[in-house]
Amino acid sequence: MTLAVKAVGIRKSFGSHEVLKGLDLEVAYGEVLCILGPSGSGKSTFLRCINHLETPNGGYVWVDGAIMGYELSRGALEELPVKRLRAQQSRLGMVFQHFNLFAHRTVLGNVIEGPMVVRGLSRAEAEARAMGLLEQVGMAAKASSYPSQLSGGQKQRVAIARALAMEPRVMLFDEPTSALDPELVGEVLEVMRNLARGGTTMIVVTHEIGFAREVGDRVVVMIDGEIREMGAPTQVLSNPGDPRVRSFLSRVLA
Repeated sequence: MTLAVKAVGIRKSFGSHEVLKGLDLEVAYGEVLCILGPSGSGKSTFLRCINHLETPNGGYVWVDGAIMGYELSRGALEELPVKRLRAQQSRLGMVFQHFNLFAHRTVLGNVIEGPMVVRGLSRAEAEARAMGLLEQVGMAAKASSYPSQLSGGQKQRVAIARALAMEPRVMLFDEPTSALDPELVGEVLEVMRNLARGGTTMIVVTHEIGFAREVGDRVVVMIDGEIREMGAPTQVLSNPGDPRVRSFLSRVLA
């Protein structure tokens, strides 16, 4: 069976600081994997290595059976040219902390941009798909609004629709609620719950322990660039074996 994502020996350093220390991870299609851990543990860097926004210093990532960022040529791995890398990255939908919407485009304009430019869809096709996705995330009524007219939660729901518009094989979420006011967190998490119920493959870096417990099929806890615990949410969150994980969870669950 082809895995959705397979990471082997992922290492990443910035200068002399080693952020990721040889991570191995497999994610099956339809699985929701939640990554927890203290700030500075390498969670976001790992997510960016998965979609090759950061190039690992060691190890490789496969998405949908293809190695990210490289191709085998004459018996050796060579880096993909930028255009083919972008096409490969479109298999992964990415939702960031700070939305990254185009301020000069409407909600609808933000969602149709990728399918038209990257996938070559006609405007009519792109708009039809976009309106369906905006309906799905509860934002169809705001299609003609601009990002400056939206709340943080609304912006993030548009960002999710924009990522889904590219029909990705896997959705990556990098702390999607961390920049939101507390009263807006629930509306974004509910969209993510619905995606999970629909079978969307998701890797979620989050500090929302309740979401990880409720929605995650597996939970990973990263500390200092290493995976220290991995397993079912009930096991990891209630009875972790690693003392550093116990210490971390005792602080966030207190």
